[in-house]
Amino acid sequence: MRAFTTRLVIFCLLVSSAMVTTSVAYAADKANPRADYIRANYTKYEYQIPMRDGIKLFTSVYIPNDDSQSYPMMFQRTPYRVAPYGADNYKTSLGPSESFEKEKFIFVFQDVRGKYMSEGEFVNMRPQDAYKRGKGATDDATDTYDSIDWLVKNIPTNNGKVGMWGTSYPGYYTSVASINSHPALKAISPQAPIADWFFDDFHRNGAFVTPMAFIFFDSFDKKRAGPQAHNEKRMDSVTPDGYQFFKELGPLSNVNKKYFNGTRPFWNELTEHPNYDDYWKARDVLQHLGNTKPATLVVGGWYDTEDLYGPLYTYQTMSDNNKKDHIKLVMGPWYHGQWNSRSGGSKLGEANFGFDTSKWFQEEIQLPFFKEHLKGNASNSTNSKQAKASNIATATIFETGSNRWRKFDVWPPKEAKAQTLYLSGNESLSANKSDSGASEYISDPNKPVPHSAKISRGWDRPYMVEDQRFAARRPDVLVFETEVLDNDLTLSGAIDLDLWFSTTQSAADIVVKLVDVKPGKDETNNRVDRATGNRHELVRWGVIRGRFRDSMSEPKPFKPNTPTQVKFELYDVLHTFKRGHKLQIQIQSSMFPFIDINPQKYVDNIFEAKESDFKRAFHKIYHTKKYPSAIKFKTLN
Repeated sequence: MRAFTTRLVIFCLLVSSAMVTTSVAYAADKANPRADYIRANYTKYEYQIPMRDGIKLFTSVYIPNDDSQSYPMMFQRTPYRVAPYGADNYKTSLGPSESFEKEKFIFVFQDVRGKYMSEGEFVNMRPQDAYKRGKGATDDATDTYDSIDWLVKNIPTNNGKVGMWGTSYPGYYTSVASINSHPALKAISPQAPIADWFFDDFHRNGAFVTPMAFIFFDSFDKKRAGPQAHNEKRMDSVTPDGYQFFKELGPLSNVNKKYFNGTRPFWNELTEHPNYDDYWKARDVLQHLGNTKPATLVVGGWYDTEDLYGPLYTYQTMSDNNKKDHIKLVMGPWYHGQWNSRSGGSKLGEANFGFDTSKWFQEEIQLPFFKEHLKGNASNSTNSKQAKASNIATATIFETGSNRWRKFDVWPPKEAKAQTLYLSGNESLSANKSDSGASEYISDPNKPVPHSAKISRGWDRPYMVEDQRFAARRPDVLVFETEVLDNDLTLSGAIDLDLWFSTTQSAADIVVKLVDVKPGKDETNNRVDRATGNRHELVRWGVIRGRFRDSMSEPKPFKPNTPTQVKFELYDVLHTFKRGHKLQIQIQSSMFPFIDINPQKYVDNIFEAKESDFKRAFHKIYHTKKYPSAIKFKTLN
């Protein structure tokens, strides 16, 4: 018995020792030097900052412990929480990148009006009309002004200069800050900013992005009883297969019947305004960006499935209506927010860009931009090696296909030359008009074309560069392509589509993809490239809900079996189709579940469509001299 007890004690000691060793190893694995640096070098404070109407906004402030000099403030306003809450609970990252924390700024984070620990009522994409409503009126722009005014007057060791940045919704709040901006606001970086929700995020030329809206508003749109620190709980997932889930959901009218039960206010408003009416126009922030003063660095990603419209049109609007020299644009090979990723921006899905593009941007563009406008010179910088003026080009654009950064005086480049390719009946694209009739394809709401070959929730990232052979080989997808290119072909700017289309029904969507078809063999060794040979890489895609072909505000049906001109654009690219590759266009009428299914029978409001409204249709793309379908773009040498 004594021997057994001894063995048991030894066994327990060994187990205990192993557990301690494992715990130490686990703790070592979990060590976070960045978080440790912040905790040791910054002191956190929390404030309730009063607005002009008495509403208080929760704000956390991180101040460098070194009080021997003054610092500019980096300010972010967000609807997504400034957690963790409590003066003794610290964020594990403060700046857009770690180098900001080493450089030392005062970092400020604020829950916007009506979200989390801030008072007031939250309004999605609140109309910026306080200046019209008069003294005492508030909107997101006045809240920003009042917050900055309080901060520069009350935060110790600040140098009176403020910069703002944010991605997506915080990007929108950054854009809004430039409207009648506070004099202390010297530099802003709207990154993938929401600009107009009829074209960004939840709509694409009128087509509805079901999974994004459904998943996002499930929790984000829940009403709160008052200030709260916790996130709202999402509904439990039914399946990882978004195609199956949204197919079984049926018409969009079932969302409230089966899930939301009328308890998501903005979802309800969205479904009540299917057209681009005054409701949406009031929420278009672009109309207010014509006379902005802060130095501006607009940032976006070529492969951002949420907000590609936002950065391109924010830059274009500001650039067209402001002094050119203080509005800058950076577009990289990134998904939503990847430019600030710690894991780098060298890859996305199967696409490889050759080097860490995110780190390059962080070190060569983002930090120098804010230092130049908030710190000014070497005497105000804690890192003299990086204190030089940024000398950032007006447009710093990543050229996909060739995988390199290029700099331009204006975007799109003025030196680009126009080119047109015409669609032909033998599945070709050529410089000459064809007289080869029409290409017909089926569109069946019961079997829509998947947006991806992968099983996903329907709102993911890698599909933006996915191999499109899965779609090209379907009978409900048309394919047109050039001959093998003898020389590199670099496209810059938007791609204009001028299509002649007809349908046997009265409504339809038109989805167009720009695809880079790679050769089967590696030209350096003339061997079959088993890794990427014949890969059909997606470069850009776009869609238009056909009812909006002439007006986003006044939709109209198609007249069945009647050739009708449909024009729209694919958003900007800077992409080189290398010699030996082919440029391909794919045309289809569904992209499910990312885009909702068009009933193909015209109804006034698709959000109210019934099961019986969904009809199978045959569509045609014409390529004759009378009805010449074409794509138009600009090229660079």
